[in-house]
Parts: sequence; structure tokens; C-alpha cells
Amino acid sequence: MTGYEPPTALPRKLLERADMSAAIQGHDFGTVFRLARFEAQISYSKIAAECDMKPERVGLLARGQGSVTTFEKIARIADALRIPGRMLGLAPRDWETPASPRRVVPVLGPDQDGDDVRRREFFKATAGAGLVVSLPDLTRPRTTGRVGRGLPQLLRERTARLRRLDDVLGGGDTYRVYLGEYEATKATLRDATYTEETGRALLSVLAEQAQQAGWAAFDGGRHKDATSLYEASRRAAAEAGDKELAGNALAFLAYQTVSGDRRAGIDIAARSCATAGPGAAPGVRALLYERLAWAYAVAGLADETERALESAKAALDEADGTPQPDWVAWVDETELQIMNGRCWAELRRPLRAVPFLESALTRYDDAHARDKSLYLSWLADSYLAAGEVEQAAEVTGRALDLSSGVASVRPRERLAPVLRRLTGHRMVPAVAEVLEKVSV
Repeated sequence: MTGYEPPTALPRKLLERADMSAAIQGHDFGTVFRLARFEAQISYSKIAAECDMKPERVGLLARGQGSVTTFEKIARIADALRIPGRMLGLAPRDWETPASPRRVVPVLGPDQDGDDVRRREFFKATAGAGLVVSLPDLTRPRTTGRVGRGLPQLLRERTARLRRLDDVLGGGDTYRVYLGEYEATKATLRDATYTEETGRALLSVLAEQAQQAGWAAFDGGRHKDATSLYEASRRAAAEAGDKELAGNALAFLAYQTVSGDRRAGIDIAARSCATAGPGAAPGVRALLYERLAWAYAVAGLADETERALESAKAALDEADGTPQPDWVAWVDETELQIMNGRCWAELRRPLRAVPFLESALTRYDDAHARDKSLYLSWLADSYLAAGEVEQAAEVTGRALDLSSGVASVRPRERLAPVLRRLTGHRMVPAVAEVLEKVSV
């Protein structure tokens, strides 16, 4: 790659301009493409060819529609436009001068020598920008010999930091990272020596990591891997005596199972609530009751759905500021509104679904592209059920733009039936525009 200078390489003077630099560092590639076209006379078709993108996609980005969030695509743009890695938060690219120092961001090891401040700033920046640096650099060193009782807490904190990647990346991007963490902790349990108390704490961490890896597998379409990891999580949590994590492992299994076997999904979701028990943290109970409500909704049981949603709200209302497990930190009033909307949309009750979804989505950042596109799919579905075809088309278009380039199979799976139903209204201009997006 070092001997090839692409026709899309940006002039140094343009790279150093304040507006271009700000756009690059903010990962606003639409502005980058526009400036490349008007300031350097680089056509969108050339950009598309070098970046391995459809010309229509480049045009949409240049008009401010959609975003680029996957590591692979961002790296491809960096190489095509010859944008130095440092400007995008990437390691130096292969084509950069060999003398360039390789900057390794120390984000994940035990905090020492003030590195904790840099790690926090790194995650703040990547969460806001929808970007993660070269993921293979996140691998964890093997732990052998005698380990102290502080190791489980360090690993739990590390797991919490890595969990933030799921806010902006799909499972296709994060699965190997999360699986590597799980495998490393499993190797520690096998190869190291520790007290019984430390062993139980490590098993609890292992259960948490297995759930995160299972979720990424599910999100990336690896359903068999997800099931295996959820089962492994449940066993590890039970052995550790961690009822909350054991209940959550069952909730994950229920969420995956219910689409294929509704009765089994409901049974597993009910077991998850019983396993965690009434003494579980409010956020944990709220999450498990949400998953139970979803299982009921998929099965078409409206009364049971409403009762489970009420139980979730009651649990959430009990939160008094006491620290909750990090893996339920995302369960809040907005999340509960989203789940209400999703359940009522699934139950074909659009008049109940739409207000919940519209209210919650106004507070949802586009940086969370996968989740927002998913939630918009239920809003579009509800508009269609209510006969509001133009609004359904508009929302579907937004969801398609957000989901473009996200390494998750779920947005497209969710949008597919909505698009099929929209084809019956292809004579409506707004619908024709959306269907044209899918065909390019």
C-alpha cells in the first residue's frame, strides 16, 4: 500500500485547514467528502470507488444523511483519502512514514501512573464519536501464578469500560474482543491459584463477560454461539452464587428463544425473575421484568405484558441512588419508555406505542446508531399499523440511514417486514424514495 497514491488523496494544506480538521476529528465524513469535492475537485464517484462505497451512499453522507461508525469503513476512508491515523484516533496507517511513532492508547490495563485519566478521556471521546481504535490492541495478557483478591474488581472495571463499546458498535465489531476477555478470564480460573473467595468473584466476572460476548454474538447473527455463552454464563453465575447474574443469563436466553418458541421464551423469562428474586437490585428487577414483558408481547398476551411493564416501572421507581451493577446502568426511564413502545407495537396497538416511542427517541443520540435504528423500526411499524404511510416511510428512511454500516444483523432484519409492507404503497412518493434507497 505504501507505493500507491490514490487519486482521492487530500492535499496537505486542505488536511490542515481548521474546517477539514474539525470534520475529520468529529468523524463527520459528509463534510469531509464535500470539502474534498469542492476544494480539491475530487468527485464523489472517485471517493466511492476508493472507499468501496456506493456513489449514492457517498452522496447521502455529503448531504448530511447517515453516518459511518464501523472501524473497517473508517480505516478504509482514512487510507483512501490519506488521512493520518492520529486525526481519526487510529494507529498509524501502513502508508505513513515508517519513522512515525506508533501510539498505543493504554486504556485497559490496571490503572497506574495516572493512566486512568487518559483511559477515561479515551472512552469519552470514542463514545461521543462512534469510533473505536484498532480493536486487536485490546487483548489482555495471560494471568498465571498466584492472584490476589483485587484482581476480580480490576477485571470487573475493565469489563465495564469495554461494555461502552456496545453503545456505538455492533456485535460484528465487538464479538472477538468480548470473547477474548471471557476466554482470558476462563484461562485465569484454570491456570492461576487463588483463595476460594477470589475464585467465586472470578466466576462472577466470567459470567458477566460471557453475557457480553453472548450479546455481541446474538447481535452479529451468531445465534448458536450466543446460546452457548448464555448457558456458560448461567452455570458460572450459579457456581459463584450470583443470583442476579444467573437471572440475567436466563433473561438473555429468553430474549433469544421467544422469537422461535414463545411458550419456552415466557417460561425462561419468568424463571429469570424468580432466580434473581425480590431482593435483587431495582435496576436488575426492572431489566428482567422488561424482558418478561417482551416475551409476553411476542406471544400476543396484552394483559400479562402490561402487568410485567408495571412491575418493571415499580422496580425502577425503587432506585434510591444506591450503586447498581454496571451491566444494568443503561436501564432508565427512557429505556422503559422504549420497551413500552416496542411491546405495544408488537401487540399491534399503535395508539399506545407511538407516544412512548416518539417521546423516548427525541432523547436518543444518533451516535447510538444500531439501537436508534432498531427503535425507529418499531415506530415505523406502528405508523403503518395506524395507516400513516408517509410517516412510516420517513421513519424507515431514517432507520436505514442510521443502520448503514453498522455491524449488526438486527436492524435490517427488523426493517425487512416493514419494507415489504411499504411495497404495497410504492405509488406514494415518500415510499418510492425509501424503496429506491434499498435498491441501490
